[in-house]
Amino acid sequence: MNKAQRSELIGSLAWGAGIVVLALVASVARKLGYLDGDTVTRLVIGANGLMIAWFGNRMPKAFVPSACARQVRRVAGWSLVLSGLVYAGLWAFAPMPVAIWGGTSAVMAGIAVTLGYCLSSRAKMKAV
Repeated sequence: MNKAQRSELIGSLAWGAGIVVLALVASVARKLGYLDGDTVTRLVIGANGLMIAWFGNRMPKAFVPSACARQVRRVAGWSLVLSGLVYAGLWAFAPMPVAIWGGTSAVMAGIAVTLGYCLSSRAKMKAV
């Protein structure tokens, strides 16, 4: 395992451990009466949106040999960052039904943009 792979693995494990610790601390705070259940849910699920944005930010920084693949990674990175931030923002501030549907729609839109760009890039490469 090279240094870049090791740092990616460490970052991913840190996010996973951080979300678990956040959930445990928030649950204890809820049991002690400092937080209500809605706030705990919003904190933990909002952290997932920030994790999506972090992974999207890391995507274009990984080395790939092809110029086309680099462009696809840039588009995918931007779409994941934006959809992750929208997801986290909705979970932080929107009413719960809006956060559920809007956040899910934002992440699905980010995935759709990435998939659409990949398919259009592939079609362009076949046409050439």
